[in-house]
Amino acid sequence: MARHPELVMTLLVPLEQLKREARQSQKLAERETQLVSTGLADLIKKQSNLPAEEYTCILDGLIDKLKVLKRKLEESKQEETLLIHRSKQRAADLNELNDFTSATQPEFQRWCRTRLERVLIDYMLRNGNVDTAKQIMEKSNLEHFADSSLFALVMSTERELREQHSCRGALHWCAENRSALRKIQSSLEFELRLQEFIEMIRGKKSPEAIAYAKKHLTTWSDTQLPRIQRAMTLLAFSPTTTCPPYKHMFDVARWDGLAHEFRMVIFQLYNLPSQPLLHLLLQTGLSALKTPACQSDDTSEHNRNCPVCQTDTLGKLAQGLPLSHHSNSNLVCRITGEKMNEDNPPMRLPNGYVYSLSSLTDMAHKLGGMVKCPRSGEVYSLKDAKKLFIS
Repeated sequence: MARHPELVMTLLVPLEQLKREARQSQKLAERETQLVSTGLADLIKKQSNLPAEEYTCILDGLIDKLKVLKRKLEESKQEETLLIHRSKQRAADLNELNDFTSATQPEFQRWCRTRLERVLIDYMLRNGNVDTAKQIMEKSNLEHFADSSLFALVMSTERELREQHSCRGALHWCAENRSALRKIQSSLEFELRLQEFIEMIRGKKSPEAIAYAKKHLTTWSDTQLPRIQRAMTLLAFSPTTTCPPYKHMFDVARWDGLAHEFRMVIFQLYNLPSQPLLHLLLQTGLSALKTPACQSDDTSEHNRNCPVCQTDTLGKLAQGLPLSHHSNSNLVCRITGEKMNEDNPPMRLPNGYVYSLSSLTDMAHKLGGMVKCPRSGEVYSLKDAKKLFIS
């Protein structure tokens, strides 16, 4: 069964964060306690041959390691508690829907308003408008619904990739999530390593680049061998080469591609939709309005009151959406945007264009009994318009 994006964002994201936080805490505790245990074992073996001062110094060092571990685990525990509390609050908010019996209830209207603010917060955080998102959160007390730390990580890493041309932060994240990346068969780490290799060649550091490739690229030879071979060929080319395959690899636009890929991968790991929830909700409504006329290159076919026909704004979101299915079609006046029915019948002008009776009557009242076709510019008497009957 497909998961609803809003449900995923509301419940699964904090649970996924909690799972990863608990796993990292466990790994940290196991690694540090193993180091301390090994250190104690070595100390016991050498205690008869060590001076008292050195023995005490080593023991103090091990104690300091345990103190640092304790502090990190306490911080992790606080983060886990926050995530659990956040999950409970979100679940309680969704559970309120069971108490509503009518869409006109004031409580339901309040819930819908809160939902809209959550959607706006998600949109603002995704686009880097952090201050605006914080204002909405503080005003509506919705801090528990915002995945601020996750989006902050995405924005800072993207900025490091795009502006500083550095893979350090992204590679550190990949190292912490290597097993998860392996499960979804992501090649993000390879792409980052490849970019660092390319930058070494760009900086005329061929020996360092070769050593780097032996250490970091060859481990991907099972799945990326052709690309590794092509990357090694870069050693024979200048960064200003015009040879298509290698010119593309030297292109600085690769940094933008890496930033976008990092965003898509982290969203995939945390079960976040690739598009803002605001876009998904708008597209749901636009798909119910889209008709063949909305796609016409002739702008005169567009309805000024149809959001899909507004190609510079919401119409962009409707691109690629399927046409709506209507078992019963509605005729809409191109002048007023009102429906044409038995109370407002369609009227045909001599040039073949059809408009509603109310729009032509209003126009005739202003033009002394005459009407002007807005598409052809031709002028007729209102008496020339014929009533149409649709069967």
